[in-house]
Amino acid sequence: MPRIQPRSIRLRGLRFGENITFGDLKGTLTQFVNKMFGSDLKVRFRPSHFQFTEPSAEVDVQCFMCKGKGCRICKNTGWIELLGCGMVHPNVFKAVKYDAEKYTGFAFGMVLKD
Repeated sequence: MPRIQPRSIRLRGLRFGENITFGDLKGTLTQFVNKMFGSDLKVRFRPSHFQFTEPSAEVDVQCFMCKGKGCRICKNTGWIELLGCGMVHPNVFKAVKYDAEKYTGFAFGMVLKD
């Protein structure tokens, strides 16, 4: 008997180079959210923990239905969690033989469900 599998798309990003900062991460993801949902919605970054990034954050967008007042869509919080992100941990660079003193970077990921 065939099983019905939920469909989902994973969206991941990685940027690394010299002098990449958490400010670059915030700017990139804020611009992404503004393009996807409109610049009239607020974006927030909450501290979190992911194994390969430090510091790490969850990115939330103000609920597009209630504009932050609270509704069924956002579970009455006013916010919708979008993705996880963070600065690539120096040990990750060391593991792939990149100079962790020279290079920094950020990563993010989200799952889009049907």
